[in-house]
Amino acid sequence: MTPAESVRAARSPRVVRLFGRYMRHYAARRFHGVRLARGTLPVLAPDRPVIVYSNHPSWWDPAMFMILATLRFPERRGYGPMDEDALAQYGFMRKIGIFGIEPDRPRGAAAFLKICGGLLEDPATMLWITAEGRFTDPRRRPVSLRPGLAHLARRVTGASIVPLALEYPFWDERTPEALCRFGPVMESGGGSVEDWNARLEAALTGTMDDLATLSQTRDTSHFEPLLSGAAGVGGVYDLWRRAKSLARGERFQPEHGREHP
Repeated sequence: MTPAESVRAARSPRVVRLFGRYMRHYAARRFHGVRLARGTLPVLAPDRPVIVYSNHPSWWDPAMFMILATLRFPERRGYGPMDEDALAQYGFMRKIGIFGIEPDRPRGAAAFLKICGGLLEDPATMLWITAEGRFTDPRRRPVSLRPGLAHLARRVTGASIVPLALEYPFWDERTPEALCRFGPVMESGGGSVEDWNARLEAALTGTMDDLATLSQTRDTSHFEPLLSGAAGVGGVYDLWRRAKSLARGERFQPEHGREHP
């Protein structure tokens, strides 16, 4: 059995569904909303595998992958790399398509390319990668990606490659927003590693800049809601607002932005 076949065999569709449901519930309790920029959901050819690569602003990024994958791409079989030492502590994650890699080691890079290349032979594969490799502020420029993705993009032919920008800003509520935006679809194969790295960085930078512009408007109409979560400030403040609504004969709306003076 090849390394890619082992990863496929370890993945359990049932566990993926259960964990996806749990992660949606978990995120809804901790975000005011999980939102996707309108009009950016990529149109993907069903006969081609997909590589989604993102910036890496937070611990929440893999959770957003799971939410997007289960809500918008349920027909795809999702996989993603993770540091082998970290994965050893969470072995169950192999059942949701996570596979271990050894970063910063030549054999780790070779294993990454071998596993990913094997997985991408299946046109139903959707590979999710935090391509910066470390937590990085979403406003930091220039965007710098680890080289493994460019090597993969050059070596694999005919895969769809899609940049994904992620942000977690605070707007008007006590809980943050989780914002997502996909960029334009590219086709893998050919070229040099240097050219691919520049192309991938430029595409992700543009997608992140576009999401930052939308984020700064604080306007939910620019986004499609994926999940609705916690609202209101809580405590005595919300108790007082609830009492005011009751005195006015109005229905209490916990969203801070809905309060009228």
